This record gives sequence, C-alpha cells and structure tokens, in this order.
Amino acid sequence: MSGHSNSLKSILYALGANFAIAISKTAGAAFTGSSSMMAEAIHSYADCGNQALLLWGMKEAKRPASPDHPLGHGKASYFWSFIVALMLFSMGGLFSIYEGVHKLHSTEPLQYAWVAVAILAFGVVAEGMSLWGALGEVRKGLNGGSLWHWFRTTRQSELLVVVGEDIAALGGLAMALGFILLAIVTGNPMWDAVGSIAIGSLLVLVAFLVGAEVKALLVGQSAEPAELERMRTFLTSQPEVAQLYNLLTQQLGNDIMVSIKARMHLTGSEEGLIHAINRVEKGFREAFPTVRWVFFEPDLAD
Repeated sequence: MSGHSNSLKSILYALGANFAIAISKTAGAAFTGSSSMMAEAIHSYADCGNQALLLWGMKEAKRPASPDHPLGHGKASYFWSFIVALMLFSMGGLFSIYEGVHKLHSTEPLQYAWVAVAILAFGVVAEGMSLWGALGEVRKGLNGGSLWHWFRTTRQSELLVVVGEDIAALGGLAMALGFILLAIVTGNPMWDAVGSIAIGSLLVLVAFLVGAEVKALLVGQSAEPAELERMRTFLTSQPEVAQLYNLLTQQLGNDIMVSIKARMHLTGSEEGLIHAINRVEKGFREAFPTVRWVFFEPDLAD
C-alpha cells in the first residue's frame, strides 16, 4: 500500500469539499449575520489553506537526498503537518472562540436563519463525503484495529491531519446546525454565539491531539509497531542470523531507516560473512519495500 497515494487522495477529497463548503458558508454568513456560520466559513477557508500546505509538504518530502540532507527530505511532510495543526488551533479554534465571545451578548436576531440551516446541511453532506473518502484510505491500514489505535500509531502525517480536520469539521457543522436551530426555536441569538464558542473549543481539542501526534513524528519515531514486529520476525527467521541483538528504525516520511545488530552463524571466512549479510539485506529490502537505508552490524555481543 502506498502511503503517499492514500494521503494524496484524501487531501484532494478534503480540498474539493472544503472549498465548496467555504463558498456556501461565506454567502450564508453574509446573508444571515450568523456568528456560527462565520466561524464555520473561516474554518473552511483555513482548511483549504491547510490542504494546500499538506500538498506542498508532500512535494518537499520527495526532494532527493543531498550532502546536507543525506537521509533525504521525508520529514518535511511532518513539519508542514505540524504547521497545519497550529493553524487549526489558531485560525480555526481560537478565532471561532473569539467570534463567539465577541457576540455573546448580541441582541440582534438571525436573518434568514433557515438559509443558514440549509447551507449547513449541505456542508454536513459534503464534509461527510470527504470524511468517508479519508476513512476509506485509513481502513486499508487498520488491520483489524480501531480508528483510535490507528490515530496513535500511524506514521502517515498527512492522512492523520486530514482525518482529524474532517472529524473536527463534521463535528463543527453539526454543532453549528444544532445551535442555530436552538436559536430559532428559543428566539435567543445568544445560542448562535455559544455555538461558535463550542466549535472553537472542538477545533482546539482536535488541533492539540493532532499536533501531539505529529510532534512525535517530527522529533523522531520508529516504524509502526506492527511493522517493527514483522521485521524482528523476518530477521530471526533467517538461517544466516544466529541471534538478533538490536533493531532500530526511524520513520522518515514514507521511507524507513533501519539499523541491525546481530550475531551471524560462522561461515569460515570474512568473504562468507559479507555474502551472508548481503543475502539478509537483500531479502529484508524485498520483504519491506519502504525501507530505504539498512545499516547492518555483525557482532558477538550486544
């Protein structure tokens, strides 16, 4: 499975949905004067910008290795994903909270509130389709696990951000719809402002969770736990390997760097040892195509 391809599809799904939603929300906010609608419009425009940054990060990550960056630029995708999490926190979450607090004591009633309801309903459908597309890519890598387990262990930062954004967006739309309906039923526009604060709080929470996961990748994480276990199983099953002492991995975007320390079975010569290591490395790369660098250290003790 290509993590790059999965992430690209999900980003394009989200970009198309968010742009259509942003236009409709802007028109609705101008027409109705709804704070919740304005908060949601800003959120959608921010999401469009976020997806553009993720696409830029994917392009940066594909740059070839250089003397200054001998392990390539794969971590560039983590940097831009972290920037997106910060934007979701500030431009999305904090601004929505500010907008709600600013209008909390407003007595001006909503204009054409049912127009806002119709636009938000459209947004729920469009955002739901975007989330469905992203989750379709996620399901390919679940391997029977839960969505939360995938969220905590995945190394696909772009897909992680898109799923987090989509969940926040769908939740925000549902909140905006609910609070606007409450404002209509009660005749109290305060509920619209409360909706904006609730949406902002949700965005801040999601941004915090996404940011924490991406930060771990940016600092440096191993390959996914299941992948790491498969690597251990493969190495210990090789006839050339007498004992595996240590296996270190580092996820660098879509590529993995691996360091292996093992005791090899005696071959009777240095040349035989080199050939044995080369056979193990060749089989290892074939079994794990995402591995780009392998450093193999034969030893007699850990």
